[in-house]
This record gives sequence, C-alpha cells and structure tokens, in this order.
Amino acid sequence: MKIICIGRNYPAHIKELEHELPAEPVFFLKPETALLRSNRPFYIPDFTQELHYELEIVIKICKVGKCIGEKFAHTYWDEIGLGIDFTARDLQRKQSEKGLPWEIAKAFDNSAPVSRFIPKSQFTDPGNIDFHLDLNGKTVQKGNTNEMIFSIDRLISYVSRFFTLKHGDMIFTGTPSGVGPVKIGDFLEAYLGDKKMLWCRIK
Repeated sequence: MKIICIGRNYPAHIKELEHELPAEPVFFLKPETALLRSNRPFYIPDFTQELHYELEIVIKICKVGKCIGEKFAHTYWDEIGLGIDFTARDLQRKQSEKGLPWEIAKAFDNSAPVSRFIPKSQFTDPGNIDFHLDLNGKTVQKGNTNEMIFSIDRLISYVSRFFTLKHGDMIFTGTPSGVGPVKIGDFLEAYLGDKKMLWCRIK
C-alpha cells in the first residue's frame, strides 16, 4: 500500500508559502508506517520545533492501474476521506534550501492521520466538496475540491504514468490555505461537508 501526497494543488496555499504555480502535479510518498488510524493521539517528535497541520481530501484506489487515461480515472477510485499531512516545517525549510528531498519532514512515523472513508457515490459531485479543519474549536482551514489546480482524475492519470496504482493505495490531494503550527494539548477536528470525519489530540 502506497500513500501518494500531492503538493501545491491549491493556489491560496501556494501563495501563503510563496511558491510558484506548478505546470504539472508535484508529488511525494509516505510509507505505510506514516498512517495514524482510529483517531489516536499524535505525539510531537523530538526532531522538530515547528510541526504544522495540513488538511487534505484523501481518495482510495479500488483497482490496479498503470498509465490510466484521465477519462477512465474515475473508475479507479471509489472512496473519499480526510487526512492530515503533518509536516516538520523547520526540517522542510532546511531541506528545500539545500535542494534535498522532503522525506524527513513529511514521511516520518504517524505523520498521516487518516479518517474513515465514505463511498464517493454519496457525493453528487466529487469536484465540489467542502471540507474544513478546526483547531481547538476554531476553523483554521476551509477548502473545496473545485479549488484544486489538478482534479482528482488528472492526479490519478498523472501519477499512474510513474507508479502502478494498486487496490488500497491512498492519494492525499493537496491542502488549502491556512496551514499552521500545533503544540502539545491542541485538538484537531476535520469535517467533510458537515460530517466530522477525523479528530486528533496533540501530545
């Protein structure tokens, strides 16, 4: 099982981090050991002093595919959930300044809390889904899938050029603006539409 994470897919988030708009999808991987399930608490690792949350729509692949045409991509995923891409921003900044990979800042253990999944058939239009994240009861991130630079089907088609997608693979589809730090004692709650899907206590 692979966790494929898309970077720079929401214009407002790109602006807040002062990055350039990508011409093609940007992605990186997290290992299975990054998964944090069942709303378990997240323990801040000792190697970062600046841990940030990034809420994302997550889709689950339902069958094997390689070099998938965009017009067929909708048949390769069938469930939607939410995930948090925890990021050691201080480490990411150092890596980026040196032109080095991001894995130590993005792919560490438990860095990918994931919610339960809902059949996409429950949504009238997967290209128009609201989601948001609350930090200690205050909304800090709000997004809609219609704001994505690259649609879900476009992402599946693009990524499958490089990796064979398999049943159970997850794609984190990018984060909207409003990312920020967490500290011990904080409580995160993530909503897909009006459904509370994910929560996480920071320890």
